[in-house]
Amino acid sequence: MLESVLIILPKALWLILPAYVANSSAVLFGGGVPIDLRVKIRGKRILGDGKTYRGLILGTCCGVLVGIFQNQMAGLLGGVIFPPVVLLSLAFGALFGDITESLIKRRLGIKQGAPFFPFDQLDFIAGAFITLWLTSEEWFLTHFSLDVIITILIITPVLHLLTNRIGYIIGKKDVPW
Repeated sequence: MLESVLIILPKALWLILPAYVANSSAVLFGGGVPIDLRVKIRGKRILGDGKTYRGLILGTCCGVLVGIFQNQMAGLLGGVIFPPVVLLSLAFGALFGDITESLIKRRLGIKQGAPFFPFDQLDFIAGAFITLWLTSEEWFLTHFSLDVIITILIITPVLHLLTNRIGYIIGKKDVPW
């Protein structure tokens, strides 16, 4: 069992890394004009100030750039090569998932930054998976085995909470979760 974990974990991390980087980069480089342009529906913001065009664009770009770097290293490290549409789907899809979850939170009356477990930790993964499946179904089914998906779903909440704490410590997040 330990042997299979040692094989599946690196593969899972390799495959989901562009989504992880996109999600964290949106926080690091975000700010500026909010995507919802501060528009309200029934007195509630559509998304809130935490979702910005700069975060969406730079987060997507960072995720794609990391994937391009992974492609350069794939031969040396034995990793999978990402076609361009896959990189864009993972990076943009992650942020689209996060934005969608913010929309749902606002409609439910949950304030920005308030915990919404497990959705806060897995929204970007769901967005990446769905977008990738819609744009590259065969690639998704070939590389994201059930073992890989389960591994990603288990490790992501832990990594997400850890990176959010770091973001809070360095002043990029308002709350440590």
